[in-house]
Amino acid sequence: MTGVTRLVTYTDLDADQTNARQLAVSARLEAVLADGRNVVLLDDRGWSSSGPAGLPARTSAEHIAETARTVVGPDEPFGDRTREQMAAGHWGYLAGVLGRHGVDVPAGELERLPHEVVLSERLRAWIG
Repeated sequence: MTGVTRLVTYTDLDADQTNARQLAVSARLEAVLADGRNVVLLDDRGWSSSGPAGLPARTSAEHIAETARTVVGPDEPFGDRTREQMAAGHWGYLAGVLGRHGVDVPAGELERLPHEVVLSERLRAWIG
């Protein structure tokens, strides 16, 4: 059985919703397996931000990477849930996705893996 070596979030620019005053980014979280395969864990995440003209000049790759790690979870607590409960649910869900792909990994192990963020060429070009 193969293990998970790291997590990677791939980010891309949503060109239809991005201009000099608004940025829209999609984010897809994948697990990289020791055998070289990737398993998509989340493909429905993203965010947008807006401001005065010149937004690309005020946006950095580091800021995109930090935001990407935030939007792929765990989510902020709500209701009577604690941060720890939200994290346990998030990592448990991701471990379940991997389990459906034949990869048995404890949720706590996923949480400790290195997490790389990759910006698409299009997003890097928009940042300048």
